Amino acid sequence: MSRPLEKTSILESSLKIEGMTCASCVARIEKALGKVAGVQTAAINLATEKARVDYDPALTSEGALITAIEKAGYSVEILEKEAPLAAVKSSADSEKSENLRRQIIIAALLSLPLVAPMLLMPLGIDAMLPGWVQLVLATPVQFWLGLRFYKSAWKAIKARAGNMDLLVAIGTSAAYGLSVYNLWRFEGHAAQHLYFEGAAVIITLVLLGKYLEARARQETSRAIKALEAIRPLTARVRKGGIEKELPIGELRLQDLVIVRPGEKIPVDGEVIEGSSQVDEALISGESKALAKKVGDRVIGGAINGDGLLLVKTTALGAESTLARIVRLVENAQAAKAPIQRIVDQVSAWFVPAVLVIALITLLAWGLSRGNWEQAIINAVAVLVIACPCALGLATPTAILVGTGVAAKAGILIKDAEVLELAHGVTLVAFDKTGTLTEGRPRLVALQEEGIKREDLLKTAAALQSGSEHPLAKAVLTAVAEEGLLFSPAEESQAIPGKGISGRVAGRKKILGTQRLLEEAGIGLGQLAEFAARYEKTGHTLSFVADLESKSVAGVLAFDDSVKPSAHGAVQALKKLGIKIAMMTGDNLGSAERVAKDLGIASFHAGVLPQQKSDLVEELKKTGEIVAMVGDGINDAPALASAQVGIAMSTGTDVAMATAGITLMRGNPLLIPDALAISKRTYSKIKQGLFWAFAYNALGIPLAALGYLSPIVAGGAMAFSSVSVVLSALTLRSWRPEAGQNDSEIKSLGLGGSRK
Repeated sequence: MSRPLEKTSILESSLKIEGMTCASCVARIEKALGKVAGVQTAAINLATEKARVDYDPALTSEGALITAIEKAGYSVEILEKEAPLAAVKSSADSEKSENLRRQIIIAALLSLPLVAPMLLMPLGIDAMLPGWVQLVLATPVQFWLGLRFYKSAWKAIKARAGNMDLLVAIGTSAAYGLSVYNLWRFEGHAAQHLYFEGAAVIITLVLLGKYLEARARQETSRAIKALEAIRPLTARVRKGGIEKELPIGELRLQDLVIVRPGEKIPVDGEVIEGSSQVDEALISGESKALAKKVGDRVIGGAINGDGLLLVKTTALGAESTLARIVRLVENAQAAKAPIQRIVDQVSAWFVPAVLVIALITLLAWGLSRGNWEQAIINAVAVLVIACPCALGLATPTAILVGTGVAAKAGILIKDAEVLELAHGVTLVAFDKTGTLTEGRPRLVALQEEGIKREDLLKTAAALQSGSEHPLAKAVLTAVAEEGLLFSPAEESQAIPGKGISGRVAGRKKILGTQRLLEEAGIGLGQLAEFAARYEKTGHTLSFVADLESKSVAGVLAFDDSVKPSAHGAVQALKKLGIKIAMMTGDNLGSAERVAKDLGIASFHAGVLPQQKSDLVEELKKTGEIVAMVGDGINDAPALASAQVGIAMSTGTDVAMATAGITLMRGNPLLIPDALAISKRTYSKIKQGLFWAFAYNALGIPLAALGYLSPIVAGGAMAFSSVSVVLSALTLRSWRPEAGQNDSEIKSLGLGGSRK
């Protein structure tokens, strides 16, 4: 189903494609979609059998996309955005796997009598079956169980392309056809010239390989299935004083949902009654229960503890946190890593090249030795072993597993390109507030000038009413604690990186940094000494001034403690040889205190949002691969400029939308974990591609030279694909370091705990 992409007129369509067998199929479909006017990007994933296509609806439609794919020889259907994708896919995949398993059993039972005499021959036992019996056993394997290969091969030929099934169909048909010819030519004395067992066993082995691949691919999507499974199907709603149970699809925003102790929270919302401990482990990776009280946000899918909660619904369906997590993980798994594009280019000419090599093998053996029978057998071996399946599976399966285990740990990776880049990060630049510090500053002191203390607080609260900034929350909390009443400011306008302006009691006021006052031509007056004293001790300062009288009204001093886990994160990154920098809009004293506490030598204070982005660009020009970590709107430009943007989910939606990686909880230890899983995943991609290329680089020459029989070639081909997938599945043993005690970080190596 199409859905709008943010801030553009481009639509995104998710499609389920059936009939892909190898990387050549992927290349062919992408080429077909690339020819459709209006298609911006097309990412096809062999492992998930899914396509994600971005297109201009003014130039094309989903119908045109489907037509292009079907003309290329594949079946396709639109995936509905609201459908429980993992559950549907799991059911369909299980049914296909079961059908394939039955076919393999039948093929094995028919092939065993053909291959058994060959196994018994070295023991001096002659159990060779008559030629006509071999023909009867091999024919259903070739043309019934092997029909799928002929169908796929015919589609490839019609599309003027090649795929793995074309190689299998040509190879086994050649072996079968030669056997039929020899059976007719030599009549009853043809046993030693028949190769029915080769054709039958090759088809059986290829089917077995496909079955094992299918089962392994089901395992790779376990993370998505787990996320989908925690979504409750119904909710208990209070309407007009009456409680009733409704399906999730019938809920509306602002509905009041009752969550009893031990139940899953069905919606994203805000607690308006009650308090409890909530377990969000399956969503955020945080192992400990979190205290929730009136005013706190809760996430659908989390498990309520021992308290009764009344939750006001704030997000539904595709906009819920759980749905966004699933969508992020699915998009990352459907995306294509840059290294995979090289593989696709190779795969595009791989099958034609193999056909040429097989023809050369046939002619070389036939013309030089005069033994055309042996020439055909060697050519068949070349065709069979050259399956490019492993090439097509190496990258997507590693990405599937890597992003899955990362999501389980609370690390959401937006796309495969970020995953590939993150392993090479050489410098991590941190924002300070909310990233390295708790992000919950407290108002610890204030000094008024020509105004009452209460009026200063009410003016500050009026200007910051409705703001999500941590300092604003601190002011509003202080005002609430003192029981002061105020009216929100009028004509409020945020001044990025500096503060806010507005009209309070009819007068134009500003609140913000000292730089904001200086730009307005307002001096500190008698507040200069107070400001200097608190700035020197590392406090954050906000000044309130009257723009009409050009006078300062007061100064507020805030304190924000450093996160305990920040020490461990910085030390872990240093041990990995990664440089650390910090940039903040705060004053020099506050920045210096945090930097000294954490042992960060390079830091910049008083930095505006665009200046943060400029600093990142300067770091990139020095050859550094920069990861920027932030949580606020003012961090968005820098997050976009960095090669890898990392946002805390405890921050703003703008930061999360801009970043390539989102950490589902505000634990800085997740940062080395994110780099760790990236490195492990990229290592598995390279490992898989190496073995995939190695199988072909070694196997094709051996087959062409006559050192591999078609049966051995078929086994090697199946083993290459399965081994690549199983290698990727070992990523599931990775465990994050976040959540362990800081004292345990000294044993950290890039990649988390290992098994």
